Amino acid sequence: MFEQTWIVGSFRCNCRLWACRRTGEAILVDPGDEAPRLIEALKEISWDIPLKVKYLLHTHAHLDHIGGTRHVKEAFSESQIALHRADEPLYLGLSLQGTYFGLVYDEPLPIDQFLEDGQILEVGDLRFSILHTPGHSPGSICIQSHTSDAPVLLTGDTLFREEIGRTDLWGGDEPLMLENIHQKILTLPQDTRICPGHGPDTSVGWERSFNPYL
Repeated sequence: MFEQTWIVGSFRCNCRLWACRRTGEAILVDPGDEAPRLIEALKEISWDIPLKVKYLLHTHAHLDHIGGTRHVKEAFSESQIALHRADEPLYLGLSLQGTYFGLVYDEPLPIDQFLEDGQILEVGDLRFSILHTPGHSPGSICIQSHTSDAPVLLTGDTLFREEIGRTDLWGGDEPLMLENIHQKILTLPQDTRICPGHGPDTSVGWERSFNPYL
């Protein structure tokens, strides 16, 4: 599996690429900003065959995680825009979200696929599962890789290194988020690598021991 991360935009969102080297199929998670930079970087990645972005996945639909999606989709028309249905109003309200921060966005493109809890995505030889973990937003999800030797989980803005996601934005629910963290994330093996939407990676074991919010 090929993996690369770009930190994009003023909110410093972690946009992550996971790709199958054999087929070139890939997922791009949370293309929140700097679409021209992402597009150029993606087009430079190739092995025996060119990179094929199968899914544009979103851990949730806050503006810093979806702001570049339209332009990346236009550059990789075969890709499918995917997120949980509960965040559809946030996604469609991108322009309104932007007004709160003095930012202007083009209208978002239609959603191609709604993700569901327990859903399995196959991307070349790679397999990913979707965990619905609402709280930071109604449609927040985590994305678990079942391919690498060590387990990996993308947590979006639900869980960070020694922090948790904020819940004072649209649709936030702190008790629900904490319940999902305890039931769906901290129950994973302690060596599971946690890849959050902002900041450095961590692990389930580290957060069990050192996260003061948990």
